[in-house]
Amino acid sequence: MPGKYVISLTHGLDDTDRATVAFVVANAAVASDKDTVVFLSIEGTRLSQKGVADSVHEEGFAPLKDLMDNFAKAGGKMFVCSPCFKKRKLDENNLVDGAAVVGGAKLVEFMSDGAPSISY
Repeated sequence: MPGKYVISLTHGLDDTDRATVAFVVANAAVASDKDTVVFLSIEGTRLSQKGVADSVHEEGFAPLKDLMDNFAKAGGKMFVCSPCFKKRKLDENNLVDGAAVVGGAKLVEFMSDGAPSISY
Protein backbone atom coordinates (compact mmCIF):
# COMPACT_ATOMS: atom_id res chain seq x y z
CA MET A 1 0.00 0.00 0.00
CA PRO A 2 1.43 3.37 -0.94
CA GLY A 3 1.54 5.50 2.17
CA LYS A 4 -0.01 5.58 5.59
CA TYR A 5 -2.61 7.81 7.21
CA VAL A 6 -3.66 8.37 10.84
CA ILE A 7 -6.91 9.81 12.15
CA SER A 8 -6.77 10.68 15.85
CA LEU A 9 -10.23 10.63 17.44
CA THR A 10 -10.67 11.87 21.00
CA HIS A 11 -14.48 11.98 20.90
CA GLY A 12 -17.28 9.44 20.88
CA LEU A 13 -20.79 9.87 22.16
CA ASP A 14 -19.78 13.22 23.66
CA ASP A 15 -19.46 14.66 20.11
CA THR A 16 -21.01 12.30 17.57
CA ASP A 17 -20.53 14.78 14.73
CA ARG A 18 -16.73 14.66 15.15
CA ALA A 19 -16.77 10.89 15.53
CA THR A 20 -18.80 10.49 12.35
CA VAL A 21 -16.64 12.83 10.27
CA ALA A 22 -13.49 11.08 11.51
CA PHE A 23 -14.76 7.77 10.15
CA VAL A 24 -15.88 9.38 6.88
CA VAL A 25 -12.29 10.58 6.41
CA ALA A 26 -10.93 7.19 7.53
CA ASN A 27 -13.02 5.44 4.90
CA ALA A 28 -11.80 7.88 2.25
CA ALA A 29 -8.20 7.20 3.24
CA VAL A 30 -8.50 3.42 3.21
CA ALA A 31 -10.39 3.61 -0.12
CA SER A 32 -7.44 5.63 -1.47
CA ASP A 33 -5.21 2.65 -0.76
CA LYS A 34 -3.64 4.17 2.38
CA ASP A 35 -2.64 1.94 5.28
CA THR A 36 -5.03 3.68 7.66
CA VAL A 37 -5.28 3.76 11.45
CA VAL A 38 -7.91 5.47 13.56
CA PHE A 39 -6.33 6.15 16.95
CA LEU A 40 -9.09 6.14 19.58
CA SER A 41 -8.14 7.99 22.74
CA ILE A 42 -9.86 9.78 25.64
CA GLU A 43 -13.66 9.50 25.06
CA GLY A 44 -13.08 8.00 21.61
CA THR A 45 -12.04 4.75 23.28
CA ARG A 46 -15.70 4.05 24.08
CA LEU A 47 -16.35 3.54 20.35
CA SER A 48 -14.16 0.43 20.55
CA GLN A 49 -16.97 -1.35 22.37
CA LYS A 50 -19.61 -3.33 20.46
CA GLY A 51 -22.99 -1.61 20.51
CA VAL A 52 -21.82 1.87 21.49
CA ALA A 53 -22.05 3.35 17.98
CA ASP A 54 -25.23 1.50 17.02
CA SER A 55 -27.66 4.40 17.54
CA VAL A 56 -25.45 7.21 16.21
CA HIS A 57 -26.66 8.68 12.93
CA GLU A 58 -25.74 12.27 12.11
CA GLU A 59 -27.95 13.90 9.48
CA GLY A 60 -26.35 13.83 6.04
CA PHE A 61 -24.01 10.95 6.85
CA ALA A 62 -24.16 7.17 6.92
CA PRO A 63 -24.76 5.71 10.39
CA LEU A 64 -21.58 5.61 12.49
CA LYS A 65 -21.82 1.83 12.96
CA ASP A 66 -21.88 1.36 9.18
CA LEU A 67 -18.91 3.69 8.72
CA MET A 68 -16.93 1.79 11.34
CA ASP A 69 -17.91 -1.63 9.94
CA ASN A 70 -17.01 -0.58 6.39
CA PHE A 71 -13.68 0.79 7.58
CA ALA A 72 -12.77 -2.49 9.29
CA LYS A 73 -13.94 -4.58 6.32
CA ALA A 74 -11.74 -2.48 4.01
CA GLY A 75 -8.69 -3.30 6.12
CA GLY A 76 -8.62 -0.21 8.32
CA LYS A 77 -7.28 -0.59 11.84
CA MET A 78 -8.32 1.02 15.10
CA PHE A 79 -5.62 1.46 17.72
CA VAL A 80 -7.21 2.00 21.13
CA CYS A 81 -5.17 3.92 23.70
CA SER A 82 -4.40 1.42 26.44
CA PRO A 83 -4.27 3.83 29.42
CA CYS A 84 -7.47 5.59 28.25
CA PHE A 85 -9.17 2.20 27.81
CA LYS A 86 -8.15 1.01 31.27
CA LYS A 87 -9.14 4.30 32.94
CA ARG A 88 -12.67 3.84 31.58
CA LYS A 89 -12.75 0.17 32.66
CA LEU A 90 -13.78 -1.01 29.20
CA ASP A 91 -13.96 -4.67 28.17
CA GLU A 92 -11.21 -6.04 25.94
CA ASN A 93 -13.49 -9.01 25.13
CA ASN A 94 -16.09 -6.62 23.64
CA LEU A 95 -13.96 -4.90 20.97
CA VAL A 96 -15.44 -4.05 17.57
CA ASP A 97 -13.88 -5.59 14.46
CA GLY A 98 -10.58 -3.98 13.56
CA ALA A 99 -9.87 -2.64 17.06
CA ALA A 100 -6.83 -3.47 19.20
CA VAL A 101 -5.81 -2.01 22.55
CA VAL A 102 -2.24 -0.75 22.16
CA GLY A 103 0.35 1.36 23.90
CA GLY A 104 1.67 4.61 22.51
CA ALA A 105 4.77 2.90 21.12
CA LYS A 106 2.61 1.05 18.55
CA LEU A 107 1.24 4.34 17.20
CA VAL A 108 4.70 5.92 17.15
CA GLU A 109 6.03 2.90 15.24
CA PHE A 110 3.21 3.16 12.69
CA MET A 111 3.85 6.89 12.20
CA SER A 112 7.65 6.66 12.13
CA ASP A 113 7.80 6.77 8.33
CA GLY A 114 6.17 10.21 8.34
CA ALA A 115 2.48 9.28 8.17
CA PRO A 116 0.24 12.34 7.89
CA SER A 117 -2.42 12.67 10.54
CA ILE A 118 -5.57 14.61 11.29
CA SER A 119 -7.32 15.00 14.63
CA TYR A 120 -10.99 15.14 15.61
